[in-house]
Amino acid sequence: MAKSDIEISQEAELKDIREVAKTLGLTEDELELYGKYKAKIDYHIGENRLKNGGKKGKLILCTAINPTPAGEGKTTTTVGVGDALSKLGKKVVIALREPSLGPVFGVKGGAAGGGYAQVGPMEDINLHFTGDFHAIGAANNLLAAMLDNHIYQGNALDIDTRRIIWRRCVDMNDRQLRNIVNGLGGKAQGVPREDGFDITVASEIMAIFCLASDIDDLKARLARIIVAYSRKGEPVTAGQLHAEGAMAALLKDALNPNLVQTLEGTPAFVHGGPFANIAHGCNSVIATKTALSFGDYVITEAGFGADLGAEKFLDIKCRMAGLRPDAVIIVATIRALKYNGGVPKDETTKENLDALEKGVPNLLKHVENISKVYKLPCVVALNRFVSDTDAEIELVTKKCKELGINVTLSEVWGKGGEGGIETAKEVIRLCEEESNENFEFSYEVDKPLKEKIETIAKRIYGAGNVTYSKAASDELANLEKLGFGNVPICVAKTQYSLSDDAKLLGRPEGFTVNIRQVTFSAGAGFVVAIAGDIMKMPGLPKVPAAEKIDVTSEGMITGLF
Repeated sequence: MAKSDIEISQEAELKDIREVAKTLGLTEDELELYGKYKAKIDYHIGENRLKNGGKKGKLILCTAINPTPAGEGKTTTTVGVGDALSKLGKKVVIALREPSLGPVFGVKGGAAGGGYAQVGPMEDINLHFTGDFHAIGAANNLLAAMLDNHIYQGNALDIDTRRIIWRRCVDMNDRQLRNIVNGLGGKAQGVPREDGFDITVASEIMAIFCLASDIDDLKARLARIIVAYSRKGEPVTAGQLHAEGAMAALLKDALNPNLVQTLEGTPAFVHGGPFANIAHGCNSVIATKTALSFGDYVITEAGFGADLGAEKFLDIKCRMAGLRPDAVIIVATIRALKYNGGVPKDETTKENLDALEKGVPNLLKHVENISKVYKLPCVVALNRFVSDTDAEIELVTKKCKELGINVTLSEVWGKGGEGGIETAKEVIRLCEEESNENFEFSYEVDKPLKEKIETIAKRIYGAGNVTYSKAASDELANLEKLGFGNVPICVAKTQYSLSDDAKLLGRPEGFTVNIRQVTFSAGAGFVVAIAGDIMKMPGLPKVPAAEKIDVTSEGMITGLF
């Protein structure tokens, strides 16, 4: 019987994090240790290396096709290919997001990779880690408390309590908190109003945290957060509540990236963790740039399918941080392609060439987006399962080669870095022989908001039309009237389809995307367009993963994947 991810992780012998740091040229004095296997480093170190003429590494983005609910091994591939590059003699640093407790205790699982391609210690990373998410949640809720206190203490800013848009957050899937009424119990308990919670990884504080370049930029972004509107219709900001200083104080230590390692000892920065279906889905700019200052090759991932994570990585993160990937890995699995071809999830391990033929266009759409819209060199990494047949692999390979894209087999789950050598060699070839000089965004930021939304929907998703609820349309007009139109778009939608309908699989065309709500993340610097029925607070499944997680009398965690 195959070992579980946690069993593999617990049997691995991790290096002392000080040894891992030495491979990057870091001294023990430059580490803030969190036990033997985790450390933070001052973000100024990487920043100063680049400013003082340090060489910037090659940046490789790992993304994926639209997944099944089980996920397709994008983080596992990122880790495994990173280890493979190390085996090939390259100086590699991996940059990943921190996992959210919501999926850990829900259905999706953690975000530390899997099998023999993991970062460790996986229990720590998937649970509290170094406390970054607690700090982000505390900063978010401090602002909420200061907002409600301002209203209670006389409301000098004349806030319209019907137009408060700042919500509290908690890092847990808790549908009961989506919509609440608070301030009940009489005058001394506050002002009654409707409110609600978002999951921490969908909060604007998380987005700001991951896009900030330093503490000063962080404070400036925090101050720009719009928390409500006055009775005159003017935006009220966190800066007007004088909240940004205290919020930044809570986030000061969290802003430093976390250094861990893969099971094979490759250094990894794991920092920040916005969801890609309801946020921008990338690890922190600080961690990515720190990694680029230390590694000749940096491999990072962006959440869910390329229509979500990669689009936001390229159109939001790269635009704001001045980054440009040298190559892109698109992870696919035979089972997910058959799922996209209409096969139920529990039947995807059976050979079915007809369903695979119907599902492959989903992969090809993502390949076309990366290679033709963004004009970046890419490779498909076929994450191989034991149920995959030679005929199925041959079919996928043939279809991709028709687009001039190579397909490599990835077996990193079972073999670690050794199973990623084929993909790593193609990544090196792409970085050395092909160019990213023609990279361009999918839309120009100075276009009207609706035009940008429709460009993403039609150019990236394949939609034929976009409709807006009256509230969404009114808010877009209001934002442009207030001068907030020249910002990127962050679309929140289902991860399971190129459309906003989770049941519309494969490569649909000519469908309609429905924008039901629009919010403005002024601190993060983008407009969020919420499509379909996606929510910013997930719920737990009928049988949550939490029911299987336990800890022994010796303190060993069990059931964590």
